[in-house]
Amino acid sequence: MVTVGIIGAGRIGKVHVESICTQVKNAKVKTLADPFINDDTESWAKNMGVEKVTKDYHEILTDPEINAVLICSSTDTHSPISVEAIKAGKHVFCEKPIDHDIEKIQEVIDALKTSNVKYQVGFNRRFDHNFEAVQRAVAEGKIGDTHLIKVTSRDPEPPSAEYVKVSGGMFLDMTIHDFDMVRFLAGCDAEEVYVEAAVLVDPAIGEAGDVDTAVITLKMENGAIAVIDNSRKAVYGYDQRAEVFGSKGMVATSNDTASAAVVSNADGITGEKPLYFFLERYMAAYAKEINCFIEAIENNTDTPLGVMDGLKPVLMGIAAKKSLDEHRPVKISEIV
Repeated sequence: MVTVGIIGAGRIGKVHVESICTQVKNAKVKTLADPFINDDTESWAKNMGVEKVTKDYHEILTDPEINAVLICSSTDTHSPISVEAIKAGKHVFCEKPIDHDIEKIQEVIDALKTSNVKYQVGFNRRFDHNFEAVQRAVAEGKIGDTHLIKVTSRDPEPPSAEYVKVSGGMFLDMTIHDFDMVRFLAGCDAEEVYVEAAVLVDPAIGEAGDVDTAVITLKMENGAIAVIDNSRKAVYGYDQRAEVFGSKGMVATSNDTASAAVVSNADGITGEKPLYFFLERYMAAYAKEINCFIEAIENNTDTPLGVMDGLKPVLMGIAAKKSLDEHRPVKISEIV
């Protein structure tokens, strides 16, 4: 049994508390830490089976009974807490991104060089049943050589301008998942990024210095071309699709819906809208990624997404922002 401490009691921290307490084998949450924790959250955590709640995450790092730490706090704390946890000898699961600053990610990489702890980055979409099936078909050669990859990722509602200001921008906050997905489906890294983007959803997002609509084209190391399209607002729900086209065929996945029922009558043909947002769509994926993390600890195997998998989508995001600013294709080698 792996004893876990979770740092951060916001939305994603609660997701992991719930998944570990209800769906993850061979793990238990001993302590939940958050400097802003309140009575309601403490009561909820205790009802979920969490033994202890604290405002000081250092109590997790110094607890000899705790084997692993989940870092679900604000993005600006991910890399420093990662380094602290690694030095404390705790296995680490860190929500994306490790950091927006490459030098700070490098500090985590350096800390891992002198440690035997496991480190996993939280790109949960790789564990979604739809995207796993697409990747498996590609890896098994069912579509031949990969020529084109298309990823569609559109949120149901835009974030607030206040969030945008601290998020790192769309490419490091939202598209970072799609950059990882392209790497996952291609089985290789990107060489070059080109972006066209605009503010078409909410002028306040533009005033905050960001964009809300984008098409990103990538050249991959295996010669394939990838296209990502993003929007901060799809009025019909959470639009999450992928397609890979190759020399022998194509594999594609549609959105998850509440049911597969389609009504056909004199008024038309109608079906369900996509599940509304990431909690509805990806709860099973969140549980599966933590199960894989726990299995890596118990079996002393590599985690499915290591620290370099955390670095590379950030490089792609920085290249995307540079491409938008300079109106040109940007090679990833320019960023490293």
